[in-house]
Amino acid sequence: MTHMKHNRQSSIKKGENENLFSFFPNAVEARLPRGLTSTREGENENLFSFFPNAVEARLPRGLTLVEMLVTIGIFAIIMVTLVNSIIIFYRANGVAIEQSYQIESARRGIELLVRDLRESTYGDNGAFPLASIASTSITFYSDTDRDSVAEQMHYELSGTTLTRSVVNPSGNPIGYSDAPAVSPVSTYVRNDEEGTPIFRYYNVLGNEISDYNEIVNVVFIKVSLVVNIRPVRAPEEFTLKSSATLRNLRPQ
Repeated sequence: MTHMKHNRQSSIKKGENENLFSFFPNAVEARLPRGLTSTREGENENLFSFFPNAVEARLPRGLTLVEMLVTIGIFAIIMVTLVNSIIIFYRANGVAIEQSYQIESARRGIELLVRDLRESTYGDNGAFPLASIASTSITFYSDTDRDSVAEQMHYELSGTTLTRSVVNPSGNPIGYSDAPAVSPVSTYVRNDEEGTPIFRYYNVLGNEISDYNEIVNVVFIKVSLVVNIRPVRAPEEFTLKSSATLRNLRPQ
């Protein structure tokens, strides 16, 4: 055994043209990197020729026409669904934002109305504080701008808009014949459609007054506004409520 090893080593030292790895042919071929050729016995043969099935299995395969059409169809369905969802989301948010704006506008309007009612007083021509009352309109006198002069105020539901009219006193003797300054208080008001009165009147005992000719007995007024910008779609009607006590009345 020792003699054999010595002969092998000496053959290498003598410069024989023999590859050291010839003793391990399988190890050499297994360790060759992909794409290099085996130099055993001078053959210029690609390493992958030993594994034809493995090479074919690893090569990428292109999509067929049917697979491409199916992929495009699925992608199109997903995109259409996503776009429709985004559109519905923004439309719903737009309606909600507009509804919130109208509700806030109605809230400010009803606050103005109640403030005017609480400041109601006798007209500069000596007229009773309440000139006329109804379920969707009211006329009264009030010093709305704090100038010690009582203006004639008129609130009325016209269609779906609650309006406010102001007439300043003029002339001698004093009267309220000038053209009124009209401004909207709230829009998209649906009291008529819902059968809900805007104004409800009560006497000193707390009993509701249904005969509007008993105007001198009114001491307390309840106000309700039903608002909805799109009645056919959610959200449903929003109702704002408030009330006012007529503080400046003298006993009749």
